[in-house]
Formats: sequence, structure tokens, C-alpha cells
Amino acid sequence: MRGGGTRWVVFDVGGVLVNEARLWRGWAARLGMQEAELLAALRAGIAAGNGIGGTLRALAPGLDLRAERARLARLEIPEEADLYPDVRPAIVALRRAGVRIGIAGNQPPGVAEALARLGLGAAFIATSATWGVAKPDPRFFVRVREATGAPPERIAYVGDRLDNDVAPARAAGLRALFLPRGLWGELHDAEAHGAERLASLLELPARLS
Repeated sequence: MRGGGTRWVVFDVGGVLVNEARLWRGWAARLGMQEAELLAALRAGIAAGNGIGGTLRALAPGLDLRAERARLARLEIPEEADLYPDVRPAIVALRRAGVRIGIAGNQPPGVAEALARLGLGAAFIATSATWGVAKPDPRFFVRVREATGAPPERIAYVGDRLDNDVAPARAAGLRALFLPRGLWGELHDAEAHGAERLASLLELPARLS
């Protein structure tokens, strides 16, 4: 696959294409918490630098998180109802404008295959599980460039995190666009940052024209 003269948009998954609310409802039920209570605790934990794993460990010290994640793994597999409403219309508009689509994010096994079944029109779909490397490792964005076959200035990467998405994409020479939704995006948007911000994926065709 070569795309040297073609414009590309490569999308992250969680918080960008996929609303992870179903997963958090599952975790809330497992922990015996209200969904809103869990989300508030996760936001506080992320803001404190503990991340999601550290926050879950603090909420349930005796819980085997690896076993629980395996038990809830089905909730990490995206379905049609998990897509944000702007995903399909934005991709249709981009493709009509001659922009090629890629999907690449930090996701567990099974997600790439599930996204392929949704028929989003992506030229490639990859995850940290399929590539064996995860963001923010610079090698992840080397793989993005290789998958498109395009020079970095022809690739826009859309993510919901400043640390995992915007900073390493910029370092790789890609155009980084920040979509502040989901747990990480909402918190990172509160920080002082100079990232190119999207309010919706529907803004992309005009931004790239």
C-alpha cells in the first residue's frame, strides 16, 4: 500500500471512534458502584497521576484486576451502538473528499477484528495488540507511517490524549488533532495546551481542505 500523494486521517479508537461507556458500566457493576461514582473516581485518579489501573486497585485492593479484565473483556469489543454519532458521517465526508482512512490505537486482542466487521471504510486497522507496540512508543507512529505509505506531512492523527496521541504524533512529524472526549480527553482539555482541537469529527473535512 502506497499513499505518497494522498491525504490520510488515522483515528485512535477509545474516546475518538468508540464510546467506552459500556465498559465503565460493567466495571461499576462489578465493583458495586454507581456508574457516575466510578467515573468521578477515575477522573480524580487520572488527574492525580494514578491512571485507570492504579485507581481501580485503590478502589478494590483485594481484586485481581487481570482476572476481572478477562471477565469483562467482551465489553472492550466495540459494537455498532458504541460508535460516536459523528463517526460514520465524518468518514463518509472524508472519503468523498479523497482522504484515506486508517485506524490505529492501543487496544486489546479482538478489537481490530471487531472494527473491521463494522465496515468503517478504513484502508487499514491496527492495534497495539496486532502491532506488538503501544503508544506513546515512537515505534507505534513509525508503524502508522509505514501503513499509510505516505510522508508524515500528509497524515493527520486524531486522538483523545495529549500524552499518548498528540505529543508522539507531532514528534513523528504527523499533524496531530486533539478530540477532547472520554475520560482522558475531558481531563486533558482542562490543561493548558496548544494542541489543534476538534469539537467534533465532522470538522475534519473543512480542516483538511
